[in-house]
Amino acid sequence: MSAPASDAMLQPPPANGLSSKLICLAKDIRLSHTIFALPFALLSTFLAAKGMPKWGQLGLILICMVTARSMAMAMNRLLDARLDALNPRTRLRALPSGQLSPAFVITAVAICAGLFIAATALFKFVYANPWPLRLSGLVLVYISSYPFLKRFTRLCHYYLGIALGLAPICAWVAIAGRLAMPPIWMGIAVTLWTAGFDIIYACQDYQSDVEHCLFSVPAKMGIGPALLIARLTHVLCLATLVMIGVSASLLLGTVYFIGVGLAGLLMVIEHSLVHPNDLSKVGLAFFTINGVISVLLGTLGIIDIFLR
Repeated sequence: MSAPASDAMLQPPPANGLSSKLICLAKDIRLSHTIFALPFALLSTFLAAKGMPKWGQLGLILICMVTARSMAMAMNRLLDARLDALNPRTRLRALPSGQLSPAFVITAVAICAGLFIAATALFKFVYANPWPLRLSGLVLVYISSYPFLKRFTRLCHYYLGIALGLAPICAWVAIAGRLAMPPIWMGIAVTLWTAGFDIIYACQDYQSDVEHCLFSVPAKMGIGPALLIARLTHVLCLATLVMIGVSASLLLGTVYFIGVGLAGLLMVIEHSLVHPNDLSKVGLAFFTINGVISVLLGTLGIIDIFLR
């Protein structure tokens, strides 16, 4: 029997060339996971516009979503690089493994932040709505500071949830120039939904978090209680998804509530896949099912707006 490969043999080589570095960064920050919050931001956009928004507004919302989320994840990788190197699950990420340099990631953070602020400025100069630009700095600071929370509070999962929950709230303000109850309920729903699946995801790092004194719910309460808290959090999420439809009853109806029912079924399936003694299906529960939930709710909600 051959000897197991050494860490050096498993270590990926540094990314060379701009295109390779960009591809490596996109994989490392899971650019595809923008799909989690994007459908809710789009649903909020269509609700605020009471139908089809202007194409320019829609394009700016998409730019803001991608750049803000990319900047936040790149900051996460920068701030957590030392901890990632100590965790067997994450030690091969781009920064701890040396595939990307901190300077490159910092440059990417600056570019994404600049593009985000530029997009919010266009809401002011093209659509006479100054609020996206006024709030842009606060939003960027908030969404990029999540990694600090796990150093001192188990509420870090809910802080992350709020970071994603800001997406539909900000999208509504960018279109309508003011707040209303539908985006507030949507922000709460996304907060609870994200916090619930992030607690499930954090169960994978239970041992590492305990060893390095991090404040995840699983590390502080155990995997079994953490999964129970995740379930309760998702029950509350379903209640707030209902409240979105109630508060926007002139635009959302049967089709949207069918989506809520299907989302509830998918959450039940998600939780049935994960057990304290078997975390092998966390990837399926976290990535696949939650991606389907967001796309399903966003799509059916937007369809409902045009049917009513």
